[in-house]
Amino acid sequence: MTESGSPSERIAAELRRRIAAGELAPGARVPSTRRITQEWGVAMATATKVLNRLREEGLVRAVPGVGTVVAGKPAPAAARAREPRRAQQQVSEPASQPEVRPVAQPVGGRRVRVGGERDLTRERIVATAVRVADEEGLAALSMRRVATELGVATMSLYRHVPGKDELLRLMMDAVFREQPLPEPPASDWREGLETIARLQWRIYRRHPWLASTMSFTRPVPAPDAALHTERSMAVLVGRGLSWEEMAQTSVALAAFVCGLAVHFEREAQAEQDSGLSADEWMERVGDEDHARLMADSERFPMFDALNRGPEIDLSLEALFEFGMARMLDGVGLVIERRGGADG
Repeated sequence: MTESGSPSERIAAELRRRIAAGELAPGARVPSTRRITQEWGVAMATATKVLNRLREEGLVRAVPGVGTVVAGKPAPAAARAREPRRAQQQVSEPASQPEVRPVAQPVGGRRVRVGGERDLTRERIVATAVRVADEEGLAALSMRRVATELGVATMSLYRHVPGKDELLRLMMDAVFREQPLPEPPASDWREGLETIARLQWRIYRRHPWLASTMSFTRPVPAPDAALHTERSMAVLVGRGLSWEEMAQTSVALAAFVCGLAVHFEREAQAEQDSGLSADEWMERVGDEDHARLMADSERFPMFDALNRGPEIDLSLEALFEFGMARMLDGVGLVIERRGGADG
């Protein structure tokens, strides 16, 4: 496939068209890498290549705290008055935000209807916050940013949500609620725990910011998230384990999944900062560092032997599958010793 026909070039061409047609005006946010992966179904590396290409062409530029926006001077005042409020506020947000009437605003090249304060609800606030975090990461999330997306005054949000901590709790519960636990529960304990772990992994992958908000030492009251622990303990009932062992098994498995999933957001941020996917980074940077490490075979004989063998898979997916299986193997041994094997 030629470069002109590659997915990255086709997506870049579509964004060029939107910019040229005025669908994305100067100062308006263009789709983020995460939005591109969702809208076009491509890999993060492809989405990163699209934005890098447009930056090289001078069509877009990065604005700290906002994201990637269309480059060029804003339209004259008379023209800006006719533009959607959101497009005008991408780069410089006013200190105060008066209530506005519902307007049609551009999101990723599409126009969606956004209401004013009379239409504001807790559900809309949470849904908007989740979208911002999904598209740009948790660092971009603030009460003010959510208010800007909704076209309302920041203080109006506090009538529905006390603050950012509560907003994060509601977001956490909302994304767990998106993918409910399967009914009825599995009768086999291992199948039941594996189903729960895989569901959590999918939720974290869909919402990369989520893992960094989770705490297993100071858990927040999020009912839909707590249902996972409830279900995990339920599938272990009658297997000879104590209540403490059932609780520790449930929390330890959830902590393993969450701990590994933290790297989803880290990788997304690193990719955004460097413009390189994990594979591209290894090809350009990581392999050189790895080679220097391998050169000292006396100090690192295991790495040297590993390097001489067949290629191994240390991706997040491979580590998840291996770690989950070994944890469940261990649980199975404890159940067997208690005389509570499958039944």
